[in-house]
Amino acid sequence: MSKVIAVFGAGTGLGVSVARRFGREGFRVALVARRKDRLDALVARLADEGIEAAAFPADLSDPTGVPALVAAIREHFGRIDVIEYGPIGGDVSFAPAAQLDAATLEAYSRLLLLTPVEVVRAVLPEMTGRGDGAVLVTTGLTALHPTPNLSGPGPLMSAVRNYVYCLNGELAGTGVYAGTLTIGAMITGSEAAENAQVSPQGETDVSFDGMEFPVVHPDELAEHYWDMYTRRDRVEQAHPTALLAHSGTGAA
Repeated sequence: MSKVIAVFGAGTGLGVSVARRFGREGFRVALVARRKDRLDALVARLADEGIEAAAFPADLSDPTGVPALVAAIREHFGRIDVIEYGPIGGDVSFAPAAQLDAATLEAYSRLLLLTPVEVVRAVLPEMTGRGDGAVLVTTGLTALHPTPNLSGPGPLMSAVRNYVYCLNGELAGTGVYAGTLTIGAMITGSEAAENAQVSPQGETDVSFDGMEFPVVHPDELAEHYWDMYTRRDRVEQAHPTALLAHSGTGAA
C-alpha cells in the first residue's frame, strides 16, 4: 500500500507544492483546509498530474475536531505516514506586542499550537508502531526572530518550534522524524501573496506589513521538505538559509 501524506492547511502556495512533490514519489495525499471549493480544485489539479488526492474540509482553529478528522483520513486512505502542518493564510495578521491581548493570543494558539499538538497526538501511535513516519511543521520568520510591531503569531510559532525540537529528540531511534521549516519569505501563489498583490513572476523582494521579504516559489520550499524527510539529518531548515546562521542555532 502506497504511503500517505496529510497536508494540513493546504492551499495554492506551499500546500499544493508539498502535495505535488510527495505525490511524485508515489504518495497519496490528504488535503485539509476550510474551503471545500478550493480543496476540490486542488484535488482536480493533482489528479491531472497523476496524483491521488482527497479533500477533507475542516476548521483547524478547532483542536477538538482533530480526532474525527484524522480518523476520516485514516478511514479513506488506510494509513497516515507523513503530516505537514502549515495553515498560516492571508487572514493571519501581525500586531505590536504592546497592543496584544489574551483573547487574540488565545485565538492564534488554537490554530498555531494546540491543533498541531493534537494532530501529532492523533497520528504518533500509528507512526511509532510502524517504526516509520514524519512530522513536518511550517513556521515563519518571527518564530525565529522576534520583531517589533510584528507580534501575534510569532509567540505561538515559537512555542510550536520548541515543541518540534523536543519531539525530534524524543523520537530519536523510533524511525519517526520531526522537523520544522522556517520561512522568512513571501510565497508566490499563497493567499498572503495574493493579498500583497505579488505576481507569480518577476519580484525578488516585496514589502509586507512594513518589512521587506524575499519572494520564493513554493516548489523550492517543498523540495526543502522532501530533503528533510529523506535525509532526517537536521531538526530545522530555514529559507533563506541565512536565518538560522543569524539565530545562533546553527546553519541548515
